[in-house]
Amino acid sequence: MNWLPEWLVDSGGKLRLGNWAKDFVDWLTANADWFFDWLSAVLSGVIDALLFVLQWPNPYVLIALITALAWWLRRSAGVTLFTCLGLLVIYNQGYWKETTETLALVLASTAVSMAVGVPLGIAAARRAWVYEIMRPILDLMQTIPTFVYLIPALILFGLGMVPGLIATVIFAIPAPIRLTRLGIVSTPGALTEAAVAFGATPAQVLRKVELPFAMPQIMAGLTQTIMLSLSMVVIAALVGANGLGVPVVRALNTVNIARGFEAGLCIVILAIILDRMFRTSTGDGA
Repeated sequence: MNWLPEWLVDSGGKLRLGNWAKDFVDWLTANADWFFDWLSAVLSGVIDALLFVLQWPNPYVLIALITALAWWLRRSAGVTLFTCLGLLVIYNQGYWKETTETLALVLASTAVSMAVGVPLGIAAARRAWVYEIMRPILDLMQTIPTFVYLIPALILFGLGMVPGLIATVIFAIPAPIRLTRLGIVSTPGALTEAAVAFGATPAQVLRKVELPFAMPQIMAGLTQTIMLSLSMVVIAALVGANGLGVPVVRALNTVNIARGFEAGLCIVILAIILDRMFRTSTGDGA
C-alpha cells in the first residue's frame, strides 16, 4: 500500500487509524478544553449534590426512606422487605459510604442517559434516516471495549467521578435510545390514524398516543440503563471514580477473596433493589 498518500498510511503501509483518533483527541484538548472544563464542573456539581443528599442523613434514616420509596413504587411486601434487609446488610458489612457513592454515580449516569436517550429515540422513530445514521454509532458504542474510550475520557476530564460518569453514559445510552424508538414505532397504526382523524397535531399524537403506548419500553430502557451503569462501577474505579468498584479492584490486586465477595455482594444487592423498584408493573411483580 506504499502507493497511498502519507496522510493515509505510515511508512509500513498501515492505515493511520490510531493516529487519526489521537489527533482528534489532541485537537479537542487544544481547542475545546473550556467546554470540557465547564462540563466537568457541572457534572461534578451534580454528583456532589447527590452525594450530599445520600450521605448527610443518618444511614438508618436513608434506609427507611428508600424502603418507603420501594413500597410506594411497587406496593409489594416482598420488594419492600428485601430492600430494607439488603440495605441493612450493606451497612452491616461497612460499605455504606461506597454504596452511596456508587448510587450517586448510577443515578447521575441514568439521568443523563435518559434525558439524552429518550429524545434521540423519539427522533429516530420519527425520521428513518436519523436512525440509519445513529445505528452504526450505537453499535460501535455497545461493542467497542470500554477501556478504549476510558483513555480519551481520562485525558479530557482527568481522574475522578466525571470520567467514570462519561464512560458509563457512553456505555449505557444506546439502551434508552433503542428501546424508546422500538416503543414508538410499535404503536399500532390504527391508534395514530384515529388521533389524526380527530384533529390531533403531531405533537399531540406523540404526547397522548405514542409515548403512553411506548412507556413500558421506555421503563425497560430505564432499568437496562441502571443495570448497565452498575456493571461499569468496577471499570469506573480504574479512572478514579469512588464507590463499590474501589474495594473490588483492591481485592483483586491483593487477591483478597473475602473483601472481593463482600463488595461484589453489595453491588448485587444494590442492583436487585434498583431493578425491582423501577421494574414496570407488566413484569412479574416480584
